Amino acid sequence: MPLFDLPLEQLRSYKPILTAPEDFDAFWNATLDEARGFPLEARFDLFDAGIKTLEVFDVTYSGFGGQPIKGWFLLPKIRTEPLPCVVEFIGYGGGRGIPLEWLGFASAGYAHLVMDTRGQGSTWRTGDTPDLELNGGNAQYPGFMTRGILEPRTYYYRRVFTDGVRAVEAALAHAAVDASRIAVTGGSQGGGIAIAVAALEPAVAVCLPDVPFLCQFKRATELVDTAPYNEISKYLRVHRDKLEVVFSTLEYFNGANFAARAKAKALFSVALMDQICPPSTVFAAYNHWAGDKQISVHPYNGHEGGETLQMLEKLRFLEHLWS
Repeated sequence: MPLFDLPLEQLRSYKPILTAPEDFDAFWNATLDEARGFPLEARFDLFDAGIKTLEVFDVTYSGFGGQPIKGWFLLPKIRTEPLPCVVEFIGYGGGRGIPLEWLGFASAGYAHLVMDTRGQGSTWRTGDTPDLELNGGNAQYPGFMTRGILEPRTYYYRRVFTDGVRAVEAALAHAAVDASRIAVTGGSQGGGIAIAVAALEPAVAVCLPDVPFLCQFKRATELVDTAPYNEISKYLRVHRDKLEVVFSTLEYFNGANFAARAKAKALFSVALMDQICPPSTVFAAYNHWAGDKQISVHPYNGHEGGETLQMLEKLRFLEHLWS
């Protein structure tokens, strides 16, 4: 797939004016206060995953609305002190799957909590967490992008981002975790969640988003007609009178708005032929990031990004910070 977005030299300086709602911070503070009104009740049940070098736990904790969220927690069996912890979020449509799919970070010596994504997990990896809020009250295009989209309080990602913050709190509740060394990561949707959580949870010291989704929604819908962004486009083709309302809601969830509030150290990655998450939407978040930052650029890749090579870059980045 040829290059289709801005040239790299322009991407590096692409910093669109942010249009966060005036009550953006108040909205998210109230959302998290509401969620924290429910006991976290983080539970770590030992799970036999058939892995001799790691301890694996089946995780349950209270997310948005006090609703149960599942996850996996993996630890090196041999450890002598609390460990840095990587909290990971999953790409669109995927769920937590099975522990054998999550060996990388724990094998490298980190505690690793993987959050299941509510309502997802039936596209390419299984999940175990329902979205008990259902559709948020409005008609929607199939998928998750327009679920509850006519009102910020009912929008699907309000619940998911809150679940993500509570996932960090669940990790902090485990005695094997060093609270001063918390990282969040994920690819695509998982990268978008990681950006939001890094901005909303002060305990996050490092953010590692790969080809992140959920940034600059309107620009994305104008550049590509691929899923999942095209769920928004297809919704608006039918609901022509809802354009202003839809994009007003999405500004509460725009990764660039979160990035401007994030103080953690960051290592982003972007792929210049990515027709799922256009490079300029990634650079919009990266260039607005308020903390120290680096970005890995993969010129000839699509949405697969850097894959294993990028994982190695993330491990080196963490080792440099925490060795």
